[in-house]
Formats: sequence, structure tokens, C-alpha cells
Amino acid sequence: MSDRFNTTEEYSLLLDSEDSLKGFRDRFYIPQGKIYMDGNSLGLLSKDAEQALLSALKDFKELGINGWMDGNPAWFTFAEQLGKKQAAFVGAREDEVIVHSSNTVNLHNLVATFFKPDGSRNKILTDELNFPSDKYAIDSQLLLHGLEPEVHNIMVNSRDGRILEEEDIVNAMSEEVALVILPSVLYRSGQLLDIQYLTDQAHKRGILIGFDCCHSVGAVDHKFSEWGVDFAFWCNYKYMNSGPGATASLYVNRKHFDKAPGLWGWWGYNKSRQFDMDLRFQSAPDAGAWQIGTVHLFSTAPLDGSLKIFAEAGIDRIREKSLSQTGYLMSLIDSLLSKEPYSFSIGTPRQAGRRGGHVALEHDTEAIRINSALKKRGVIPDFRFPNVIRLAPIALYTSYHEIWQVVGHLKEIIDKKEYEEFSLTRETVS
Repeated sequence: MSDRFNTTEEYSLLLDSEDSLKGFRDRFYIPQGKIYMDGNSLGLLSKDAEQALLSALKDFKELGINGWMDGNPAWFTFAEQLGKKQAAFVGAREDEVIVHSSNTVNLHNLVATFFKPDGSRNKILTDELNFPSDKYAIDSQLLLHGLEPEVHNIMVNSRDGRILEEEDIVNAMSEEVALVILPSVLYRSGQLLDIQYLTDQAHKRGILIGFDCCHSVGAVDHKFSEWGVDFAFWCNYKYMNSGPGATASLYVNRKHFDKAPGLWGWWGYNKSRQFDMDLRFQSAPDAGAWQIGTVHLFSTAPLDGSLKIFAEAGIDRIREKSLSQTGYLMSLIDSLLSKEPYSFSIGTPRQAGRRGGHVALEHDTEAIRINSALKKRGVIPDFRFPNVIRLAPIALYTSYHEIWQVVGHLKEIIDKKEYEEFSLTRETVS
């Protein structure tokens, strides 16, 4: 939009009046008296997700064990049904996505599947800015192979501590690398990596590549199958709004269905013969093979309701609005808060194609205390050490007027020195 830099309240209200997705806000439970800017960490509950969970409880109450086949939907194939629905939002074929377990467990299984050290090709390429849980899992998988993480986990360094240069990643794809695992969106800065380019470059070198998409699925449109991504994994409690501890998802490209999962469990068995109870493992012929244990029904059911909303809204429209809102937020910060005495800066790439769904607002000296002051004012952000306040306008339920209000709160916190009331020690959960 050409007049994006208009900083008036009236302009924010005009943007809201023109928003084609504004009706979806009424289907979410917005904390009363709060401006929720932390949907990149935990998305809000929708009425659709609530109803899906209540429906699952009702089936359990009324059907008991018969819910496995007679539930609506049937529990026995629930994960597969949801995988088919979610595939549309990540650009995958219906049989390439399964809803299962937790993000880190899925990562363990995928590394166990795709990391096959062979001679000198025995290293995994990662990066220093990824979420620590991924490194923990990868390092432990290396140890299981008798390999030292300090030697065999090659970490691409950031030039500025904020973003990664794709050129540096590609240059690190040596003949010693067997597997690459990267985040789609960096959890601190919000940088979106060029997944298609990195996949092409890895494959040209005979390297398999997978992506942690926790900070992109639900906010960014992907084309995993078209790009030839080998595998991906993500949680569903952020932009997918499925609740704390929600069941996660994974994607495996169909070209790898001939591979046995690295970790076997009875829920990954061929569904048509699962109750034969044969002691020989026969994997499912699709992404369902990467399931280990029984579907966690009540942690999975809310996703069914959430996917209903996404189907109605469309990931293309969600992405368009997300980019518009993060762009609007950054323009307000630039115009109103970048100079002294405010001295805020932005650590997120400005180009639309290089950013995910949140903005990394930086303040060199007072980020912790400003974050606390925002919470006291009823704004819910989160803090990432040492100086980042993450702000995430969510396309399905955040208004442009709320974005304008948040910037106003930040300005007043500095003007009135409200941050001085708070400790420099971060909270346990930030």
C-alpha cells in the first residue's frame, strides 16, 4: 500500500475497515482488556478448536472404545485425516503429512531416518541461530552413532547475530555433509530462509535437507512437494492455534516412502493390518509410517477446528495480510520510535520475501524492562535474550488498530520512563 507510512489512528481504522479477514477475529477468544501480540509463541483458542475438542470428549463419553471406528471423525485414522487437510497449507501431497507426537520427537525420528553417515560423509549441517531444542536432538543423534557433536555438527555462523546468509549456508555444504537441517524462519529475528534455493543447492551436492517450520506454518505459504524438500516438521500451537502441547506434524516427500522410519512404533504400522499383531514391523505406505505411538486424541482434536478456519481464510490471504501487518508495524516503529529518546531498531529483514510472521523489536539497553512495562499496560509480547521484544500481529485475529496502539504504548513507556519500575532480570517464562 502506497500510503503505509501514515501514522494516524484514523489510518489504522481505515485499514481495518478494508480488511477481508477481519470477520475471523470474532471466532477467537481474545483475552479481555489485552492486546495479544504473542501468537508466534502460543496462538489463541478459537471457538472452532474448542468445539472440536468438546466433540472428541463427547465421543469418548458416549462411545467409549467404539470411538476408534465410530467417532466423528474416527480416532483410528484421525491423524491421517488431519494430515490430508494440513497438506494443502504447506504445499504437500495429501499422503505426505501426518499429525503426530511433539516437534522434537518427530525431529528425532526424521534424523534417525535420514542421517546415514557413510565414510567421510558423516556430518550434519545446522546453524547457530536455531532453537536450542533442535541442536539437543541432533547432537544426541550424533552421539548414538558414536560421533562427537563438536566435530560432526557443523554450525553455520551468522554475520550479525540476527540473520543467516544463504550464501554462507551453501558454502558450508561440503562433501562431508550428509544432512542439512535448518529453520524455515529464525525464531528470534523472524528471517525467512529461501527454502527452494537451499533445497536445490543441497540436492546438487547429493545432500538431503529438512526444515523446522515451527515459525512459518500457518503464517507463510510453502510448496514443499514442488520444491522437493526431503522432510519438514513443525508444532501446531503457534500460528496454527491448536493449544499448549498440541500434537505436532511432519512432512516426508513421497520419494522417500521406500525408506523405513528410523524409529518404529505400532502406530506407524500399515493401517490395514495393524491389529494382526504380527511381530514383524510392516510400515504404512505413506507419511503415517513415521508415527510411533497412539494418536493423542485430546491434544490433536483442536487442530481439526483450527484447520476449518484456515480452509475458509486461505493461506494466501493469511500470508498477504501478515506481510501487510508486519510491514505496517515496522513503518510505525521507523517513523515514531527509531530516534532518541526511543532508540528502537528492527532486527527483522525488511524484504517481504525474507521475513516470517513476527517482528524483532530491539532496544540495546532496556528491552527486558520495556517488555515488562508492555505487559503491565495489557500488551502481551515476549522477550528473547538479550535485547529482542518479539511482536506478532496474527492475520486471523489482530487488528491494525491494535498495532497502532502497541506503538503508542511503547512511546509512552519511554516518555514516562515507566520501564524504570521493573527489574533487569527476565521472567522464568519470557
